[in-house]
Amino acid sequence: MEIRQLRAEEFEDSLSLSEYAFKYKVSAEDRVRARENFKPEQTWGIFEGDSIGAKLTLLPLQVYIQGKPVAMGGIAGVATWPENRRQGYVAELLTHALQRMNEAGQTLSFLHPFLIPFYRKFGWEIYCEYKKYTIPVGKFPHKTEIQGTVKRGISDIAVFQQMYDSFARRYNGTLQRSESWWKESVLDDEMHACVFYSEQGEPEGYVLYKIVQQELVIDEFIYGNEQARQGLWTFLANHDSMITAAQLKLVPADDILPFLLPDPRIAQENYPYFMARIVNAKAFVENMTFNVPEGDRERVFYIEDKHAAWNNGLWRWNVSEHGEATLTRMQGERSEADLQCGIGTLTALLMGYRRPLQAARYGQLSGTAEAAAWLEALIPQAETALFDFF
Repeated sequence: MEIRQLRAEEFEDSLSLSEYAFKYKVSAEDRVRARENFKPEQTWGIFEGDSIGAKLTLLPLQVYIQGKPVAMGGIAGVATWPENRRQGYVAELLTHALQRMNEAGQTLSFLHPFLIPFYRKFGWEIYCEYKKYTIPVGKFPHKTEIQGTVKRGISDIAVFQQMYDSFARRYNGTLQRSESWWKESVLDDEMHACVFYSEQGEPEGYVLYKIVQQELVIDEFIYGNEQARQGLWTFLANHDSMITAAQLKLVPADDILPFLLPDPRIAQENYPYFMARIVNAKAFVENMTFNVPEGDRERVFYIEDKHAAWNNGLWRWNVSEHGEATLTRMQGERSEADLQCGIGTLTALLMGYRRPLQAARYGQLSGTAEAAAWLEALIPQAETALFDFF
């Protein structure tokens, strides 16, 4: 058995496995495009002889954490032939991917799970969820007389990028998009785009949407202030003669739109979305800024990580007067720790998806009540979100 990167001539083998595993068929036209975009160096396979038994794609990406870009390894396209399932192939690939990400300085990894319990075994944990709204036309926000203009048909990626970056930095875990990502993964020929401009001509919000079977399907609604939000909704409401409802997808979990509606009784869904995993705990923690706790600035922490030995074990967690942290490996027993948890729980806490006292209450974080309160005070409040898919 060999784990290696794919070669250019193995494109058809790779695509055939994806088609079978994910139950789709690529047309001849799309196959040509897929071959042109094929990056064999980003796909790792496990081979028996010349036959690929399983594979995954490892994408070099950046995400915002506390407003700063952090290197992230995005795992996608995990696929196995049915005759090779339950033989540990995916486990081998995931462990190998963790090693490669650690060597590349990617302190964080994301994936979209086909089965959450499966990836939890390897240390990934849910880090964000999204809301989905279905709003009948009669329950749209009231139209307002806006101070500014909305222009439809905008295609300038630089304009979108400016507003997206400002909005995305509010959250932990949003993707830092490149121009190629916008072209290949966000915008498409069927999508409409409109931008709200202030009276001074500054772009302050945009909507990416489609009109499907008499519904507005809104893929992205980004705004920098309340004036832009109201202006964009007024534009959308002016479609009332063409549509019956609007669907808003991938809405951040902290959104309060229903509260702002004339009638908030609309269809709403909350959906656990992507999973995250800290690849290198020391590097990740030391790149963050923390609140300065009162009293002691140091605790002993035990991190359980069965698939990344460089994380597993006892650590001294110290915070300076400026909120800078250091993790120093210690020799000793697990019982000596003030706090202990698995790498998945630690990821959810540091991303801001869950709070330490909450985790302690439900047995996900072990230790003294005083130490749990210390960690609660230490980690800044944050919201998580992701507007993308891979």
